[in-house]
Amino acid sequence: MNTIIQAFGLVFAPDVMIAIIASAFYGLIVGSLPGLSATMATALLVPVTFYLSPIAAVATIITASAMAIFSGDIPGCLLRIPGTPASAAYTDEAYAMTRKGQAETALGICLWFSALGGIAGTLSLMILAPALAEIALSFSTYENFWLAMLGLMCATLVARSSPIKAIASMLLGLLITCIGIDNPGGVARFTLGSTDLLGGIEPIPALVGVFALAEVMRALTEREPPKLEHRRLGSILKGQIELTKQYPKQQIRGNIIGIIIGVLPGAGADMAAWVSYAMAKRFSKTPEKFGTGHPEGLIEAGASNNASLASGWVPALLFGIPGDTITAIAIGVLYMKGLNPGPTLFTDQASSMYALYIIFILGNIIMIPLGIIMIRLASRIVGAPRSAVMPVIMVFCAVGAFATAGNNLFAVWCVAFFGAFGYLMEKNGYPVAAMVLGIVMGTMVEQSFVTSLIKSDGSLLPFFDRPVSSVLAAMTFAALLWPVFSWTMQRLRRQRVAAA
Repeated sequence: MNTIIQAFGLVFAPDVMIAIIASAFYGLIVGSLPGLSATMATALLVPVTFYLSPIAAVATIITASAMAIFSGDIPGCLLRIPGTPASAAYTDEAYAMTRKGQAETALGICLWFSALGGIAGTLSLMILAPALAEIALSFSTYENFWLAMLGLMCATLVARSSPIKAIASMLLGLLITCIGIDNPGGVARFTLGSTDLLGGIEPIPALVGVFALAEVMRALTEREPPKLEHRRLGSILKGQIELTKQYPKQQIRGNIIGIIIGVLPGAGADMAAWVSYAMAKRFSKTPEKFGTGHPEGLIEAGASNNASLASGWVPALLFGIPGDTITAIAIGVLYMKGLNPGPTLFTDQASSMYALYIIFILGNIIMIPLGIIMIRLASRIVGAPRSAVMPVIMVFCAVGAFATAGNNLFAVWCVAFFGAFGYLMEKNGYPVAAMVLGIVMGTMVEQSFVTSLIKSDGSLLPFFDRPVSSVLAAMTFAALLWPVFSWTMQRLRRQRVAAA
């Protein structure tokens, strides 16, 4: 009980509450701007967290990401332009409701069920994380190595692009972590004679580059979104209680799918939304209504994407393995603030963990009143010209990288390089999320592997003869070989059809 009281004291400190409110408005605004993702909003916050207390820093990440995921639905409903990738799955459905004169209902569904989904995801985090922490305490470097490899393989498996391109991106991320002398041997690698590269590539400038600066470059090549016509909206939450009673299965199923997908490394809210919307249509009694402005799929997908946000913190807090790109950024902030991820975090800093749970619940509760305000202001925010927004984002990228790297100009060059590189990767179908996971987890993979070899005197047998290690190894190889198996089955099926 003392721990919980301490947690409430940490959360309701003035600096934390100011951070929560400010990041909530920030997340709502950035998420509502077409083309700017929740990940980009989170990446831009990293320089700000440098000057905050540990709990306030993590609170900004949690609150801004949850708000941005919801507010990405606003331009989707009103303009048919998804504000974030997570809202792309049901944009057509939401816009169809708007065309039928039900914009208030569509926006209300997105707001109400996003908040409920976020609370369900938080409950899963509270239940799953401590239970798994007990198991994780028995893990050695062998299990940690296979767990990290399984995370990387799952990230490539759920990528929407070609699995080969996803694996190539992931390997590129691992190669980037090899730069510098921060390795078990203390040997300078791939430094090209540069003293700046001796310290390696810091994850934060790389993340800001591929997620924030790349978005700016993409915006330069795309059309300006159409202006939103001003219209008076009615009651936003009217009828939401009735819809909750009418579609309980869809809401529960969306929460469960979101929680499961959130735990998978590299999947994230956008994958949860796509899977949930497809499941809603598959099990619906009226699938023919989907795409015509039917609330069923909107409810399930809206509940799913926010549920995945909280559950994505389970592998991040336990093992330092990101559940999605947002938690990949959060891991960097946790390390920067001394809240090193791992099972001991739940015992050594229990009050901080309870504080995170409270922040998640509080963030999803205040989402409702602040979300209503944001919907009312949508016509002004959504219509903000890119010519005014993008230069500000570029300045934030440069100044933030310079400040967090100890006033080092090399970090700014890193942001510029990774921004251009991330833009080219996305343009050619290579997922940057897989590369980011490689960058974040590369050190863990290498150190676990080398330490294990030292303990076993160079033998590979202990990687496979321990019970948990052998199961994780089997799952890793299954994830690696699944694309090959799938491709072979498709080829055989095509040959059978051709022969018939």
